[in-house]
Amino acid sequence: MKPAAPLLMLLPALVLVPLAVLLPPLVHGGGWELIGNFALAAVTPSLDPVVLASLLKGLGVTAGMALLGWAGSLVLGLVLGACSSRTVWRTLTGSALPAELIRRLLALPRAIHELIWGLLLLQLVGLQPAVAVLAIALPFGALVARVLSDLLDALPIANLEALRAAGAPAPAALLTALGPALLPGVLSYGGYRLECALRSATLLGVFGLGGLGTDLKLTLQSLEFHELWSGLWLLLAVMLALEAGISLLRRRWLVPGRFVLARRGVGERSREMLLILAALVPLCVLVGRGLGVDPAALLHWQPLPGLGEGDWAATLALPWPRLVGGTLLLTGLAASLAVGLAPLLLLLVAPLGWARQGLRLLWALGRLWPPPLSVLLLLFVLQPGVITAALALGFHNLGVLGRLLLESADTTDPATEEALACGGSGPRLALLYGRFSGLARPYLAYGAYRADVILRESVVVGLAGATGLGSQLLESLSSFAWDQLLALVAVYALLTLLGEDLSDRARRRWLAAA
Repeated sequence: MKPAAPLLMLLPALVLVPLAVLLPPLVHGGGWELIGNFALAAVTPSLDPVVLASLLKGLGVTAGMALLGWAGSLVLGLVLGACSSRTVWRTLTGSALPAELIRRLLALPRAIHELIWGLLLLQLVGLQPAVAVLAIALPFGALVARVLSDLLDALPIANLEALRAAGAPAPAALLTALGPALLPGVLSYGGYRLECALRSATLLGVFGLGGLGTDLKLTLQSLEFHELWSGLWLLLAVMLALEAGISLLRRRWLVPGRFVLARRGVGERSREMLLILAALVPLCVLVGRGLGVDPAALLHWQPLPGLGEGDWAATLALPWPRLVGGTLLLTGLAASLAVGLAPLLLLLVAPLGWARQGLRLLWALGRLWPPPLSVLLLLFVLQPGVITAALALGFHNLGVLGRLLLESADTTDPATEEALACGGSGPRLALLYGRFSGLARPYLAYGAYRADVILRESVVVGLAGATGLGSQLLESLSSFAWDQLLALVAVYALLTLLGEDLSDRARRRWLAAA
């Protein structure tokens, strides 16, 4: 017997059963009053002009770092994506071997989380805005390169072969045949990476690299919840405005049947794209000057204390099975919570149309709320450990997956769901077997990709006091044990690359079944 596809979406939610058994012993009664004060402060944020001015300044720094890191990642991604494309190398040289080598090399910066990049660069060049920008640009650039190279290799090459047969030079043929077809994918994925860059810049601020994240952490540690919520609402407003703007541009430029079919519409669309791209260059220059970003300062490295004084015997003596096992357990719990709770919550609120708006707000808060701050908040009422970290990481990724599922459900043809409802099925069964039937496998495919992202993100909550490789990495970094740090980063990279391979296989399987 094989379960129906919609039921597969709910299987990860079974993790709630062991959590219901394991969670009560972790609860302590010391901080429930603080949790209540935190919740009440959401409706009474601070409106002090001094507080708002400070938060707006921090928000400007965070948005500026996100913009510069995103722009740098796009430039790196476009160049490296072309360099790692099999189609490009076959056209230029007749062999795809260089593309395979470059892909393997790009796997390392892609596997290392931007937080680790930030902390390592902080030790090398000191505290400066360029550190956060480069920490975002390096891993994001490798991710963009991977996606763009896959998009290039998936494009049909009939036009390219025709141009080459007609005598066109290889670079011109590649640009003419593949450039326009690649543009929609670049615009769509580039917009998504900008949203991710804003969240990453906030996260880097939590760990001391400046911006609104630093303000949020300080207000939480000092229990100034009213000021904390002022910053959160400001960040939420910016994030929702950014998402709405990107969605508008996607519909205007990429959705067929509205604006882009008429020849005049195509020309106007092209002019809009060129104007926005042209405006980005001076905007990035002005933002860089405003933040005091000096790329030349990255060339002046400071000596690292303790470098070359490693004790490899102590490195080998680390409890590697426990560290790796804790990281994998944390990833599995967080991924199961995020993937399974999104459809379950949608089913629970199906008869209540107004409750969807509440879920939208909850998931928006989950996306913008950095997981380390969730850990600090949960520690008011829970003991530290893997489960506490998994709850924080699961809540953040639930916001991402919930938004994806809700948008997909809203754009799916409701005919089957309406037919089931007219046949007497309840609203939950109609949603489950009507709308979710077509969404189940693509959703699970994205869930497999998200599990790979959660594995990389586990370092974030590990650095905030959870168990696993992340906590040991922070301890090694604070004691300047560079041999341990190198070994931990290598193990983390290996785990993330293995997870990436497994998630790719699962994603291809689900998409093929769909």
